Amino acid sequence: MIKNQLPRVILPQYPESLWIASSSIPSFPKLTHDIKVDVAIVGAGISGITTAYLLSKQGLKVAIIEAGRMLNGTTGHTTAKITAQHDLIYNEFISHFGKEQTRLYYEANREALHFIKQTIHEHQILCDFTEEDAYVYTNSDEFVEKIAAEFSAYEELGIPGVYIEQTPLPFQTKAAVVMKNQAQFNPMPYLLYLVNHATQRQGCQIYEHTTAVSIDKGNPATVITNEGHRITCNYAVSCSHFPFYEGGGFYFAKMHANRAYILAVKTAKEFPRGMFICAEEPKRSLRSTTANGEKMVLIAGESHKTGQGICTLKHYEALQMFGEEHFGIKEIYYRWSAQDLVTLDKLPYIGQTDSDNPNILVATGYKKWGMTTGTAAALLIEKLVTGTKSPYQELFKPERFHADPSLKTFIVQNADVVDHFISGKLEMILKKPEELENDEGAVVRANGKRAGAYRDQQGQLHIVDTTCTHMGCEVEWNHGERTWDCPCHGSRFSYKGEVLEGPAKKPLKIVEVSK
Repeated sequence: MIKNQLPRVILPQYPESLWIASSSIPSFPKLTHDIKVDVAIVGAGISGITTAYLLSKQGLKVAIIEAGRMLNGTTGHTTAKITAQHDLIYNEFISHFGKEQTRLYYEANREALHFIKQTIHEHQILCDFTEEDAYVYTNSDEFVEKIAAEFSAYEELGIPGVYIEQTPLPFQTKAAVVMKNQAQFNPMPYLLYLVNHATQRQGCQIYEHTTAVSIDKGNPATVITNEGHRITCNYAVSCSHFPFYEGGGFYFAKMHANRAYILAVKTAKEFPRGMFICAEEPKRSLRSTTANGEKMVLIAGESHKTGQGICTLKHYEALQMFGEEHFGIKEIYYRWSAQDLVTLDKLPYIGQTDSDNPNILVATGYKKWGMTTGTAAALLIEKLVTGTKSPYQELFKPERFHADPSLKTFIVQNADVVDHFISGKLEMILKKPEELENDEGAVVRANGKRAGAYRDQQGQLHIVDTTCTHMGCEVEWNHGERTWDCPCHGSRFSYKGEVLEGPAKKPLKIVEVSK
């Protein structure tokens, strides 16, 4: 194949997650009345579901509410690696937080891995769980020294690992650090078992298409939905990816949203045992899986800030070229993308939103490693609710602020927000809605103002106001997903304006074009 020439295998026209497509996910009713529970959990992903499972086993009355469908958010679009190896982080964390705190980070994620493994084995959950070594590798001379430093951090922290030059991958590598005995799985059967256990045996209630918009603070607290229904609870827990309740947390200014892309492919070459990610940019993350009787390789990467960068289809094409070059692609079964939140210091925020409201808890900012970190969050929240001490409480507390690196990241991140806010307002728009072809979306000029238009495959135009309902930035068209994405704080909307991901809570306004 000529370098940079696209292979003949065609990308699927529409994004669809392998995990969601190959699973039968039950539906739950919408909340239509006021209820009272011990714990109200907002968000039905891995953190919310695991938290509900743990607390309902303790005998607590629990309710989960989900703005959309259960498991259709970030959890349903993961690569599903269960590992404490979160790229090259341990040497960096030692320099910022010290050896003791860094060791706690490793132990929290190791315990999460063991919890998942033990739960799967105890209940004989069939979820394609396999133990694998995890590799961070490089082909860049610049990163050889960084990988050596990471291995030194492993040795200092007592993390089982090795340093090698050549990985089992079918292409040359210059160095790699290996974390032994990590794992991978299909998250859907595992989490659906937890759902079934919590709802059928323990009486946990789940409500879909129910959006939390605010909290009345106090003890008890009250979660209020977009339709005015009230959930009175002793504890309210936000596991909604981006926190639905910010309080004094200012999470919109303390996190940024990244998107990454995934292909599920059939390869000509046999894929080796192990899970792999490269140290340099652009990222390439690799793992195998089996679904519907077919062996597949997941090729992921191409991370960028949400709403920023090139046409998103180009990211899928870059992964496609990488896969074709190194493995030979026979077929592309699925393509999808995922959104993840990154905190100022790269540690997640888990715990009390603020000291004045100890019964309002949050779990967010998993930096693309939600299988372990999301589980670690649930294990910590269980302890906070039941009044049990945890060694990880101080490490993850949302109120923390480390001058290094948080201050520098805060300044850079929010300067980027200001830049996109201003540039969006000043952009010159010439395209008109009537110029769009079928299945084309673009920023257009309608009624003399900036608007967003998409003409669907049947030829119907959908026009929305491009001003994000969170803080007024201008959203951009994402052709790969057919969504409107905010470059400032990562809110995403369907082409009809519906909220897909926060922090926005209100849909984009519909624009009626004057004739």
